[in-house]
Amino acid sequence: MSFTTRPELIGTFGMVASTHWLASASAMAVLEKGGNAFDAAAAAGFVLQIVEPHLNGPGGELPVVFFSAREDRVRVLCGQGVTPATMTIERMRALGLEVVPGTGLLPAVVPGAFGAWMTMLRDYGQLPLEDVLSYAIGYAENGYPVLPRMCASILAIKDFFLSEWTTSAEQWLRNGDAPAPNALFANPAIAATYRRILREASAKSDRAEQCELARSAFYRGFVADAIDQYFRSTDVLDTSGRRNRGLLNADDLARWEPTYEEALSYDYAGLRVHKTGPWGQGPMFLQQLALLKGFDLDAMDPFGPDFVHTVIETSKLAFADRDVFYGDPRFADVPMQTLLSDAYNDERRRLVDPHKASFEFRPGPLLDSEARAARILANAGRQQPGGFGQGEPTFAPLPELRGDTVHLDVVDRWGNMVSATPSGGWLQASPAVPGLGFNVTTRAQMFWMEEGLPSSLGPGRRPRTTLSPTLVTREGKPYAAFGTPGGDQQDQWSMQLFLRHVHAGMNLQAAVDAPSFQTAHFPGSFYPRSMQLGKMSAEARFPEATLAGLRSRGHDLTVAEPWGLGRVCAVGIRNGLMRGAATPRQMQAYAIGR
Repeated sequence: MSFTTRPELIGTFGMVASTHWLASASAMAVLEKGGNAFDAAAAAGFVLQIVEPHLNGPGGELPVVFFSAREDRVRVLCGQGVTPATMTIERMRALGLEVVPGTGLLPAVVPGAFGAWMTMLRDYGQLPLEDVLSYAIGYAENGYPVLPRMCASILAIKDFFLSEWTTSAEQWLRNGDAPAPNALFANPAIAATYRRILREASAKSDRAEQCELARSAFYRGFVADAIDQYFRSTDVLDTSGRRNRGLLNADDLARWEPTYEEALSYDYAGLRVHKTGPWGQGPMFLQQLALLKGFDLDAMDPFGPDFVHTVIETSKLAFADRDVFYGDPRFADVPMQTLLSDAYNDERRRLVDPHKASFEFRPGPLLDSEARAARILANAGRQQPGGFGQGEPTFAPLPELRGDTVHLDVVDRWGNMVSATPSGGWLQASPAVPGLGFNVTTRAQMFWMEEGLPSSLGPGRRPRTTLSPTLVTREGKPYAAFGTPGGDQQDQWSMQLFLRHVHAGMNLQAAVDAPSFQTAHFPGSFYPRSMQLGKMSAEARFPEATLAGLRSRGHDLTVAEPWGLGRVCAVGIRNGLMRGAATPRQMQAYAIGR
């Protein structure tokens, strides 16, 4: 059944894959100019903020997993900002809230993407800062073709912008109307913000010092001042149905720094897979591998019911552990060593019934997992029901509208490799800050307003994000980088690419194109935190025998559109040849290389 919609790209100079063709082209132009994978990744990241503002923005966040050829090692760069110093459960309950709102100013955390990109460029880039930012500024000033999904996002919220979030109406509407699909659209306010940052950074001639001055302008200068003033003085309507001010202020921004961390890694089938720490959901990918290594996946049809059932059932166990144990490890005891151990996963694997789908939420018997699970389920049960879909947050009191994320991967001729999943700062999530042209991430909606959980709300904490880039090495050298938008589905879709490549021998593009599936057997990470035990979805391109086999095992199966699930991108390097692949789903992701 294996086929591809396009060839797996093969080259020797450089390879880029991202969720928008303009970002991929910009990154490739940077490589052609002499930049490395870090310069190219940052250029793509800034372009994605402009051309996919319904999926990420300048006020969002950024996790990166990368391989530095100079240092000969894998590292993680955490650009996930933290909650304000005054954001406590008591403070939120005093406002009459039982959950953190999904929109507005109140769920804002420090926007970490800009600081992370500047830190990476300072330490690993090669090109002047202006060269890296020029592509995003050019599109913001001169315009770019508007994606139909961006138009739909703005149109759905247009009246709300006009009546409530008037700063966003100024930013995203033209003469009171949403932009037309494929029309040229510019973001002059964002361009002006980035040009001012460049002017302030140009006070130094050294490239690294310019990056530091740029970061200072954002977190201790005019950007922080604008955010502080707006949040202190403005009440805005959010999903609580009330008008609230934000808690984020200039001191919160000034205190925050992006951090380098060691990646969490797991060996599987001769490869080593690297993910972020448990402040993200990435380790569940590693946990699932630890479960899957006890099954004979080589003997399973990669499009058959045995394969899909096994992957779904092991993902349910990994998700349960994610929700009960994961959180910012600076504030929570996350037993990661045990969660990845053979003994633990040998026991967990016994819970998988090869003939029957589970309808139970079953975290492992560690710490006070049973009590935690009961509290999580009780809180999830109090939330309003949500739809089964592939997006990240749902925005209300508007018609249901899904936000999402972007992704990019780059490998260069020096052997550097970068995988990044920028997100947050969705144009639908929060009003634009006057004078800046963008809004601030609402990632605090991912916290539980329940004491004593690893992901309980508290000051200075990183939300347990769903953002989950992946980097794979073989014998200590870069082998592949991949990822996808999709909130809770990210590690599900990425896992399918990885397993089909490893066990079925598919090239990256064939693995990307293969029919996809997912489960909703966990509390959603975003407002309104809905949960559907036993629910799964599979693309209609699966053989009917596979769909029938899944139903016979008891799965509550929805058949999705033939190309409806996933937006995976990937790059790789094998036998001295670079590889690139990008999903045809939504017809905008592209790989470019030579």
